[in-house]
Amino acid sequence: MSIDTKALGARAVNAIDDRRDALFTLSRAIHAKPEIAFQEREAVLRLTEFLESAGFAVERGYRGVETSYRGDARGRGPGPTVAILAEYDALPELGHGCGHNLIAMIGTAAAVGVQSVLDSLPGTLAAIGTPAEEGGGGKVALLRAGGFDGVDTAMMIHPTSGRSLAGRHSLASNRVMVEFRGRAAHAASQPDQGINALDGILQLFNNVNAMRQQLRPDARVHGIITNGGSAANVIPDYAAARFSVRALDRRYQQEVLRRFIACAEGAAKATGTELALTVNENAGYENMVFSTPIAERWTHHMKALGQQVFEARDEERVGSTDMGNVMQVMPAIHPYIAVSQETIPGHSIAFRDHVVTPEALDAALVAAKALALTAIDVLADPRVLERARREFEERRARGVVKGRQ
Repeated sequence: MSIDTKALGARAVNAIDDRRDALFTLSRAIHAKPEIAFQEREAVLRLTEFLESAGFAVERGYRGVETSYRGDARGRGPGPTVAILAEYDALPELGHGCGHNLIAMIGTAAAVGVQSVLDSLPGTLAAIGTPAEEGGGGKVALLRAGGFDGVDTAMMIHPTSGRSLAGRHSLASNRVMVEFRGRAAHAASQPDQGINALDGILQLFNNVNAMRQQLRPDARVHGIITNGGSAANVIPDYAAARFSVRALDRRYQQEVLRRFIACAEGAAKATGTELALTVNENAGYENMVFSTPIAERWTHHMKALGQQVFEARDEERVGSTDMGNVMQVMPAIHPYIAVSQETIPGHSIAFRDHVVTPEALDAALVAAKALALTAIDVLADPRVLERARREFEERRARGVVKGRQ
């Protein structure tokens, strides 16, 4: 028996509209109290209470990750499991300069919309809260803990400015902590007795700057000094920095990472310091490879809702996300919704201030409706997921994605 997705879609959209004010209040509340990676306790409480009020069975601390959660809603019979993801961590000091308050609202709104019509659909909807996207790798931790086992497809939406996109690539990346240890001494009277740990950091930056000349245009190596000493007249015996090492694909990114480590080792040898280098495995982000068949459904619904969606360009400016890790093991989408017609840089004060405006909230809610309609398509029409799986396996055969381990 065929399912009337048009009628179900109208019901789902109405369910989202009915909660419009509450959803906007939710987004503004998360924005007003920014919480950084793995500390998003108040955001999780607000999101899970919202899901429970809509009828979801919620598990907090999902798979042992304190600020993760999973809310399940089951359909009328067996079928696929569709996961709609939320992010809600903020940037240190800057707050929600990446708009994760909107991502949280979009994921929650879409989940509530789908849940309202599950009585007419097969399968399961999982609303999964994924913390620490800004460098902590919450999705990586959940993948390793089996948090996506049994999930057939995952979807979420990220805010941007200028143009809405059904999908685009991202950079594979690693976060690296670098520490140099030396020997303290009086910088004026006994400089020959000291070993300057800060010199190790500065030499590393110089080595990286020289290396950049021989890197592909898509590679990125950037860092900050987190500890450079305590007084100008004391030779620092400890200095530290954090770096991000990125490239368009994981294979080349790992080559750049090896060269970065060689830069650090060379800096230690040149300055006589001791090096400690830690690669954050949870922040080892894969590049995104979005599912074309599912992204096409989202695009279709966006256009039906009166929105423009553009094709990604080769020269698109991109960052990194742990959604890439999810896309390496299952068909998934990560569209970008323009919450401003004007271009506003991400990770900026201007973007932080914009993502609580009526313009941004309204645009995000439309995108959430399209996401709900996309999830309904996957649950209602087995052909959508079949096409997505076929494309995924073809990419796996070519080595573009890894597949489940």
